[in-house]
Amino acid sequence: MKDKENYLEYLKYNKNYSDKTITNYELDLNDYFDYLKKEGLNYKDVEYEDLMGLFDHFDSLKLSGKSIRRHISSLKGFYKYLNSKNITLNNPFNYVTLPKKESKLPRYLSYDELLEIFHNLEIKTNYDLRNRLILELMYATGVRVSELVNIKVSDITMSNQSIRVFGKGSKERIVYFNNVCLKVLKDYLKIYKEINKKNTDYLILNQNGDQITTAGISYILNQVIKKISFNKHITPHMLRHSFATHLLNNGCDLLTVQELLGHASISTTGIYTHVTLDHIKDVYYNCHPRGK
Repeated sequence: MKDKENYLEYLKYNKNYSDKTITNYELDLNDYFDYLKKEGLNYKDVEYEDLMGLFDHFDSLKLSGKSIRRHISSLKGFYKYLNSKNITLNNPFNYVTLPKKESKLPRYLSYDELLEIFHNLEIKTNYDLRNRLILELMYATGVRVSELVNIKVSDITMSNQSIRVFGKGSKERIVYFNNVCLKVLKDYLKIYKEINKKNTDYLILNQNGDQITTAGISYILNQVIKKISFNKHITPHMLRHSFATHLLNNGCDLLTVQELLGHASISTTGIYTHVTLDHIKDVYYNCHPRGK
């Protein structure tokens, strides 16, 4: 359908959305058009009343609240685009209420748990060193796994220990890494030519010498944890959550953490303040004269 294809191209070239985001939007639109077909409706003529059965349709697809919110957001954007092109005159999704967000706190690792992982990592091969660098970079910078795999050697400035990364919507920001990470990075760059079989500029490479994928990062983490017999399942995002939580626990302000994480809204970063409440309580009882 031409209007749908034009909208997806608009997201790619005008809004600079990632391929993954565009794929999700396309899937959302496909689900919506399945609903319209079942109801005998034309997308150009849809009114708010025509959407009464849409949430039942979402239930039949067993979508989570998060997925439903994304579907509605996708469809609001689609109709906003159609309005701007005078293809439709109204946006029926302006009146649709989104399901309430689940208050799910981020899972993170304590600093002691991270130390246990780092201390038990054995460096016997070039790829062991690469794996160590993956862990160090994710914890030192808080980058998303999608950002990590796209880091190029040319994005790194060793003199001030910074990396230029491109986040959601190709938004550029600078992140920083510590001295421990610097040492691992220097060691890795010494053997980089040996694993860079295809003369690429991407920093993290797979065993074929290609740019590693996000799935490849998850697989490596699983293998590392299995190898050192760590008793917790960890994900790339848990390292990002740990980065943010530990900064806040050690006195970093919320605005700085927001900037480092690349969050568009401080309300997104605010979820980490809930995680640090236990730490604040412990500090209070340890520091107050009558708290001990």
